[in-house]
Amino acid sequence: MNDFDLTIRGGMVASDVDTFRADVGIVGDRIVAMENGLPAGRRDIDATGRYVLPGGIDTHCHVEQRSGMGRMGADDWYTASVCAAFGGTTTIVPFAAQHRGTSLAQVAADYAALAREKSVIDYSYHLILSETDPQTLNTDLPELIRSGITSFKVYMTYEQLKIDDYQMLDVLAVAARERALVMVHAENNDVIKWVSQRLLERGYTAPKFHGTSHVQLAESEATHRVIQLSRLFDVPILVVHVSAREALATIQAAQKMGAQVYGETCPHYLLLTEDDMDLPGTEGAKYCCSPPLRDADAQQALWDALKQGTLQTLSSDHAPYRYDATGKLPKGDATTFKDVANGMPGLEARLPLLFSEGVSKKRLTLPEFVALSATNHARMYGLFPRKGLLQPGADADVAIWNPLCEFTLTAATLHDNVGYTPYEGMSVTGWPETVVSAGRVIVERGELHAERGSGRFIPRKTPMPCAIERELTPSTRFFRSLSYGAHEQK
Repeated sequence: MNDFDLTIRGGMVASDVDTFRADVGIVGDRIVAMENGLPAGRRDIDATGRYVLPGGIDTHCHVEQRSGMGRMGADDWYTASVCAAFGGTTTIVPFAAQHRGTSLAQVAADYAALAREKSVIDYSYHLILSETDPQTLNTDLPELIRSGITSFKVYMTYEQLKIDDYQMLDVLAVAARERALVMVHAENNDVIKWVSQRLLERGYTAPKFHGTSHVQLAESEATHRVIQLSRLFDVPILVVHVSAREALATIQAAQKMGAQVYGETCPHYLLLTEDDMDLPGTEGAKYCCSPPLRDADAQQALWDALKQGTLQTLSSDHAPYRYDATGKLPKGDATTFKDVANGMPGLEARLPLLFSEGVSKKRLTLPEFVALSATNHARMYGLFPRKGLLQPGADADVAIWNPLCEFTLTAATLHDNVGYTPYEGMSVTGWPETVVSAGRVIVERGELHAERGSGRFIPRKTPMPCAIERELTPSTRFFRSLSYGAHEQK
């Protein structure tokens, strides 16, 4: 009798650099052996003809979160974690959102309690920062970072959440001191506000004008501005949901100059276009997100950026607002593009879409898929080496993919609580048939085998970009020193 609780044998394993044949031996919640010819465990899975890949990590999704406009998303921690699992994702990192006038510490505690009660897979969370008062910046934020919440997000748009450049410098200074990763929603709020007001005055109210109002230069200008602000302290930032060629060019140029800027995009920017918002009545509201969908040229630029490494991660930006008065249509048929809740569901479809459009269509290699779906997320956000790769000592988070399985995406076959999918009727090739989370087989033959609240909170280490030792220039050291109180200066 051998010592393995679970073995996965006969499959093709992939890392972020290569593919190889190996059996996987699991004891408890960890991988303990990876080699050919392992004996069967107490439970044995035959993975012949399958890809054995690290469970996906989604580091940008909105779960049981109230938007700045006050609307609650349709998915709570239970439904979101279930649909993630069915899509091959075994770790999610959504957001504990601080709204104006609330305590960041209390927001984090309340959010942690919801996750602990409901999630069926492992999780962490980021913070969303909307206040920069002394309590938030000097006490709550540093303490939360030290507790394992080592990343947070700030907005340059949305009146209810945005911070200005002065506040951004305060935030970046804290990140530099505490070695935390700052995620940035980069759009110029005043450009969007100016264009939106004039569109509405002239009667241009349909959902398709959401794209017009969020003009590309609003994204590229804000991206450029926050990169320059980050250079004052030489602190890493990650620009989320990059959608446009101009913003990409800005990031590429900054990277060549040595700026510590990273980027992320999402499946909807790779597969949908602004034409999807141009539908009868309010139907186009289903496709409104920020930044908005762009055009075919932007799609190609994003695929190229993923291939070239300009963008490091692909996340869902799952924002599950229902197509009714609770979400997309607060004013019914009279809803204008400014009233529509921004965002689309996509947590379950993220990896099948990337696999089908990337690997199956030969835009990406299998190792590149692994990097974009899991490994880069783990490194970027302090989960590595516990998560993100299949190797002895790592958590036993495994997705067993049938690369030939054809599946049609429909709202009826997905597991979220939204009621529609922007990918309705789209056929994908490749599907995660069996999913293992922390050594537990939680999805098999289309059925869930995981209890509510069985997922674990994973405290995160210093994100990889923030752990890299860099020689600071004298001016950078000086400006960093200005961010300390007099008693802290050395």
